[in-house]
Amino acid sequence: SKFVNDKWMIKNGFLNDDQEHKPWWWNIKVQKLNLSAPLILLPEVSCQKAIEILQEKGYDQAPVVAESGLILGMVTLSNTLTSVLAGNTEFSDPVTKVIYNQFSKIGLEDSLGQLSCLLENNHFAIVVHEQMQFDGNGSSFMKQTVFGVATAMDLLTFIGRNDKK
Repeated sequence: SKFVNDKWMIKNGFLNDDQEHKPWWWNIKVQKLNLSAPLILLPEVSCQKAIEILQEKGYDQAPVVAESGLILGMVTLSNTLTSVLAGNTEFSDPVTKVIYNQFSKIGLEDSLGQLSCLLENNHFAIVVHEQMQFDGNGSSFMKQTVFGVATAMDLLTFIGRNDKK
C-alpha cells in the first residue's frame, strides 16, 4: 500500500530520498524552473469569462484562489468546455462548479526530484510560496501564495536545456 511505497513516503515528507543514482537535477530547487507568473481566477468568475480569459491569454489552466488567498482548485479549458457542452454546467455558472479540487502543491524550496514524483500521478502541481503575515494586532500567520503551475513539460524543458551529459 502507500505506506510501503517509497515514492509516496518521499512525496509526503515521511522519508528522505537517499537514492544513490539520482539524476543531476534531482536536488535542484523548484524555484530554478523560472516559471512564469500564473493567471489566477477568483471563484466568482463565470465559466464563459474563464474560457475567454484562458483563450485570450494563451493558457489551458489557471488556479482558482479566493480573495483570502485560499487555493480552491484548478480550472482547465478542456474540463470547462466538456462540462458546458455536456450540459452539466451553464456558461453563466461560476468556475467553482468545474474546478479540480484535488491537486498537489509543492514549495519553491522543494526539490525537482519531489516534483517529478508528484508529476508521475498528476498533470500539474501548484507551486506555492509561504509568507509570514501580520494582522493589526501584531499576530502572525502563514499564508500561501500561488507562485506558478509546474507541469511535466516545465520539468522536461529545464532538464533538456541544462542537461549535464
